[in-house]
Amino acid sequence: MDSITQAALGAAVGALVLGTKIGRPAIGWGALLGTIPDLDSLLVPFLDTAWDLRVHRGFTHSILCLLLVTFGLAKPFALRWKRQKVTPVRAGWFVFLVWSTHILIDCFTTYGTQVLWLFSVRPVSLDNLFIIDPLFTIPLLVAVIWGLRIELKRWKKKEGIKMTAVCLGISCFYVGLSFWAKQSVSAAITRDLERRGIDWNRKMEAPAPFSILLWRAVIEREGEFWVGYRSLLDGDPSMRWTIFPKQPEVLSKWRDTSEVKSVLRFSKEWCLARETRRGVWLVDMRFGEYREWDDRGLELRPIFAWEYQVDGRGDPLKSRIKEERDMGGMMKRMWGRIWGELDEWSGRPRLIGNPSVSQEYLPTVE
Repeated sequence: MDSITQAALGAAVGALVLGTKIGRPAIGWGALLGTIPDLDSLLVPFLDTAWDLRVHRGFTHSILCLLLVTFGLAKPFALRWKRQKVTPVRAGWFVFLVWSTHILIDCFTTYGTQVLWLFSVRPVSLDNLFIIDPLFTIPLLVAVIWGLRIELKRWKKKEGIKMTAVCLGISCFYVGLSFWAKQSVSAAITRDLERRGIDWNRKMEAPAPFSILLWRAVIEREGEFWVGYRSLLDGDPSMRWTIFPKQPEVLSKWRDTSEVKSVLRFSKEWCLARETRRGVWLVDMRFGEYREWDDRGLELRPIFAWEYQVDGRGDPLKSRIKEERDMGGMMKRMWGRIWGELDEWSGRPRLIGNPSVSQEYLPTVE
């Protein structure tokens, strides 16, 4: 998840473990330790795109690294806080809990985390939270702000612990709600497909940006992906689906190249392909799309897309992520979609971003 959330979670967990011993410094050390696993992103300027997909959220987010860091830092932290009577066991729990909760909430996102790195590079992703969710983060920030206002003697009386526990409990309750929401949406999607008599190979649901009220579903069928949105406030109407042809013959032509293999592993094969003049355009369908509207209808520009260029100079895997535009307009329509305004959110979709084709009209199912 985002760095602010990771730092706030680390600070809150650190305060719970060491607050009564060292007071406010537990918040700072927890925030620091809670963001360190993401330092693997510092390698990005030195890696090509394929290696970035392999490395990010890899070793530093694995159980192996977690155990090494816990045993490596337990005694040094205990020596640092010897006067406060922090034992190596307690210091070890501090490191373990702060680091492991970072890994855990990254697993909640669609991007996923290589928890079993070295033994398996397949990311673990539960798809129940968006990478930025204020309703999850705000209680953690409240705990941090509250804790920074409390002096050590009040920490020793457990005043900070109680507030931190309440705020963490609220965030944990929200995570529980996200799993309930995901299950509810999944059941509704299954009913919709069964009413249509539609068979599918696999499906997934993930929340749209910033809350768990609106969910994006992707269905993989033979030769195509279906994408639809469902709000928790929808009741039980039929869904509107946009159909993305997979063009598996294009993917088969390129799947033996190492760069394309990296994209397929990262995307867990939720990938569509389009031939281009210089190679192949690849889209990870698990992630959403930027939506823009004009007089021709709706533009869908995938968030995670790459072009593999056979004769490309430098990095052969070119990222095709477009800078966001008119996010305010998209968010306004998304809010309307949460409340059931389907027409404003959907309508005559076109796939945008293929470097060789300006647009591709997509079929829909009402």
